[in-house]
Amino acid sequence: MAIKPLGKKEFPPVISLKKLIGPSFILLGLGLGSGEVILWPYLSSTYGLGVIWAAVLGITFQFFMNMEIERYALTRGESVFAGFARKCKALPAWFMVSTFIPWVWPGIIVSSASFLGGVFGVDVKVLSISLLVVIGLILSLGPVLYKTVENLQKVLITIGVPTVFILAILIAKTSDWQALSQGVIGIGQGYNFLPAGISLAAFLGALAYAGAGGNLNLAQSSYVREKGYGMGKYTGRITSILTGKKEAVSLEGNSFELNENNLTNFKKWWKNINIEHFLIFWLTGTVTILLLALLAYSTTFNLAAKPEGINFVFFEAKQIGAQLFPFMGILFLIIVGIMLFATQLTVFDATSRIISENIMLASKNLKESTIPLAYYLVLWAQIVTGIAIFLLGFTEPLQLVVIAAVLNAFTMFVHVGLTLWLNLTSLEKPLRPSALRISAMVCAFLFYGGFSIYTLIDKLF
Repeated sequence: MAIKPLGKKEFPPVISLKKLIGPSFILLGLGLGSGEVILWPYLSSTYGLGVIWAAVLGITFQFFMNMEIERYALTRGESVFAGFARKCKALPAWFMVSTFIPWVWPGIIVSSASFLGGVFGVDVKVLSISLLVVIGLILSLGPVLYKTVENLQKVLITIGVPTVFILAILIAKTSDWQALSQGVIGIGQGYNFLPAGISLAAFLGALAYAGAGGNLNLAQSSYVREKGYGMGKYTGRITSILTGKKEAVSLEGNSFELNENNLTNFKKWWKNINIEHFLIFWLTGTVTILLLALLAYSTTFNLAAKPEGINFVFFEAKQIGAQLFPFMGILFLIIVGIMLFATQLTVFDATSRIISENIMLASKNLKESTIPLAYYLVLWAQIVTGIAIFLLGFTEPLQLVVIAAVLNAFTMFVHVGLTLWLNLTSLEKPLRPSALRISAMVCAFLFYGGFSIYTLIDKLF
């Protein structure tokens, strides 16, 4: 489709902070099932809490990244992908490839099936394939796609995060809390910042997954648009082609006159969405990462025989059951398994949005009315590919997660630079990022780029 020039509309008045809450739950849910539940607890279980500083740094970087992504959607009412396509016609092809390849590796759902299968005695491969199909049905049958994903994540995070907090309070000793506080500033047991022998691939993957990771951060611009943030009020939502009421969806947004009223409304929106994202994504996410790492450290770090792969979670559950009572260990595995399932569902939603939107932006013939159909075709194509990967024998959860994470770290290096470039060159001066936010984005760009290149060299040579 040919991208039309931006229209002109008034910047909408701000709505209450309570009504704004939602998109950050989705982005938080994207992170819970990979970095928070698997990679950072795995590193803490293996090397201690001296590495946890990088998780705090990673999620802080992602806070600034996400807000710059939201800035564009707030002021233009279109996703950053439309903005990128306006700048360079080749970029939609990059985002299709760089989203599909890293995220098609279904390590998250294999992890979910491993834990749930271990509790209920179901074959992991069969359960993994079944869960993928269930995800497809949930996303296909929910009338309004965004609401389906938002409501699911709100419920699971409301249950999961307090449970982890209570378990950490009950199990962690004073010395464990001290190790956590030292780890936040990079002090480990016998090392500072990075221990000898740490897997750089696993560390880079965990760093990328301290939050959403990869191109998934960019999906935030679609979520805030569909939530109706700022100029997103003027665009429609993707609805189910089976059960939803059809809405007109536009990929193209609008600009606004830089008069006093519009700029005042923008500043109020910007303040509120920063508060929403800080409280839900950064604060809740940071606390959850730290507590899950603490729980893994408290229960498995001092074991004589280190469990391999994601087996540390089973050891963790066993220790929780032994220190409290057996049902708590089982409950922990069930909650972790469900959180991972919800993360995989949200990953498929985000990747399907990204790929289908970029297909539309790259095509000259497709019309905007076909966006829902394109979304669901991409969704089921990913599910079928995931099933094929299982059938070909790739079933080791940690290996799949690390492969995806390393690939996603590089894509983050690319999109951080592109987002900053977009906002600095497409937005009027009063709407552009401040020096502090520019500095944070530059640091993130150099950090992800440097670690990606270092890890690649380490693997090749």
